[in-house]
Amino acid sequence: MTSDLTYLLMSVVLAFVQVLIAAAAANQAVGLTTLAGNREDVPALTGLAGRARRAHLNMIENLVLFAALVLIAAVAGKANAATATGAAIFFWARLAYAVIYVAGIPWLRTAAWFVSVIGMIMIAWQLC
Repeated sequence: MTSDLTYLLMSVVLAFVQVLIAAAAANQAVGLTTLAGNREDVPALTGLAGRARRAHLNMIENLVLFAALVLIAAVAGKANAATATGAAIFFWARLAYAVIYVAGIPWLRTAAWFVSVIGMIMIAWQLC
């Protein structure tokens, strides 16, 4: 498996861990009975639970783009050192983003997101 695909797998695992953290935090905030229900009247999640949920949703939004880029590079035979570096940058920036977001550090969170976008741009650049 190429480095690009390994980082894609690691990113999927990160997204899964994020959903587990978000679910655990939501459980602490509103309780299992509320979460197991139909969720029509669930109060807005705030604090750690809200940040964990938003961090996970942002990861899902970005993971779709990252996965498409990595898979296109693999299928097109364009995976190389630059795409591997871009994939590594994406993964480590997204890991930092998740930790920073849950910790509640706003501007640093934005910087980590921007770094992850640079990783995707590096991959996209190789596809042009």
